[in-house]
Amino acid sequence: MALELTHLAYGPEGAETGPPLLIAHGLFGQARNFHTLARRLATGRRVIAVDMRNHGASPHDPEMTYPAMADDLAGAIRRHCDGAAVVLGHSMGGKAAMTLALTEPGLVRGLIVADIAPVAYTHSHLPYIRAMKALDLGKVRRRADADAALAGAIPDPMLRGFLLQGLSRGGGEPRWRFNLDALESGMESLVGFPDTLAQARYCGPTLVLRGGASDYVAPGDFDEIRARFPAAEIETIDGAGHWLHAEQPDAFLALTSAWLDLHGGQIHRSSVV
Repeated sequence: MALELTHLAYGPEGAETGPPLLIAHGLFGQARNFHTLARRLATGRRVIAVDMRNHGASPHDPEMTYPAMADDLAGAIRRHCDGAAVVLGHSMGGKAAMTLALTEPGLVRGLIVADIAPVAYTHSHLPYIRAMKALDLGKVRRRADADAALAGAIPDPMLRGFLLQGLSRGGGEPRWRFNLDALESGMESLVGFPDTLAQARYCGPTLVLRGGASDYVAPGDFDEIRARFPAAEIETIDGAGHWLHAEQPDAFLALTSAWLDLHGGQIHRSSVV
């Protein structure tokens, strides 16, 4: 069942010069991670950034699959974007956006995918989930307490800092803004991509941005991307890792803005083949 996602809204309402833009974050992210980018993109267009299911302030649900997330995004487009939008998704959000484009192309005017491919990956984020579940929140008084407790299982301080953005410390005992049980049980689906879409195609304008220092979109994935998204343009942001929008925000904004200016006004009613 589709969930009504919590969202942040930017830009004009009722006086747009470009199509609305819907932003879907990645695993362990939140809508607010895209605040700066959304604000900068909201010149002449409405921008809606959502908390994905089981993240942030959006509802929790045991189902954590890409078809379910695509249904959630479809609902957000119908409620907040007048029934059609350009969709930008990073990582998990990019796979959800691709799933939406392949299943309901009439809702998607254009597609921007950030550092993910429509393929199955071998890595898993289960160690991070289990480390967060093992954290004794009753002993956390400050963020530094949680950071120190997680350091053994998650030695990368930047990754810990990102995950700890999902720790709410307001109003009583700290709690995670993630449904860790659902993320854990759904991990096999999250690292994969729906087999049922093997023959589906989205023929609308598509931009794939990959980090030059990331291994999430390898040159070997290009043929698979173009097979499903024939109009895909693939651009590399040098020096950026997987969180390319945060690591190289100016380059990410420049490429995204230029592509939106070129393609964003077109409405493509592509069909699933």
